Amino acid sequence: YRVLIARSLSISLIVTFVTVILAFPIAYYLSFKVTRRKSLWLFLITVPFWTSYLLRVFLWKVILGYNGVLNTAFLELGFITEPLTFLLYNANAVVLTLAHAWAPFAILPIFVALEKIDRSLLEAAEDLGDGPLRRFFRITLPLAMPGVIAAILIVMIPTVGDFITPKLVGGTDGLMIANMIQIQFGKANNAPLGAALAVTSMVIVAAISIVIFLTGKRLGGRVK
Repeated sequence: YRVLIARSLSISLIVTFVTVILAFPIAYYLSFKVTRRKSLWLFLITVPFWTSYLLRVFLWKVILGYNGVLNTAFLELGFITEPLTFLLYNANAVVLTLAHAWAPFAILPIFVALEKIDRSLLEAAEDLGDGPLRRFFRITLPLAMPGVIAAILIVMIPTVGDFITPKLVGGTDGLMIANMIQIQFGKANNAPLGAALAVTSMVIVAAISIVIFLTGKRLGGRVK
């Protein structure tokens, strides 16, 4: 059980890191570079919300499968001579699927935080001789931290307890603690152990969330 809890936390943290790192440039581009039809871009970002989460996960199973889209494309292009077996049913497939599924949830809060930044601060820094990178790290990133912290919490908390994605694309090497909890309440008929695992997971996630929240609050206080 410790292995499953550790794997769940590690997968969740990796997914959160990858998602936020990829979401920030997209949110930054929408906020600072897009001047027309910004609402259309936001609409396109929210389109995945309209489809079933289960359908999106199953789509990745089709893409990464032994006879899936990627293997078929690689075979047709001559990059490989036989289908790759490491694309699916492992922790990497879980990370990729979860990162794609939760990316919109990370983009939106970061975008909102970037939209609230007073552009005159950046103009003043530019007038004083600060370059683009210096302005980003001294002004943009610190002021966007509330959105970043919100994105981290929004992505991290649900992914720790996800059981659909590991079940469909994780295989035995990608199972997480939620799958074990489901087994204990179902096939094993061991509700006390399932409840204990659930409470333990909740306490760990709550502790990590509090640490992240307090860290973000402290960083926000320094900016002020």
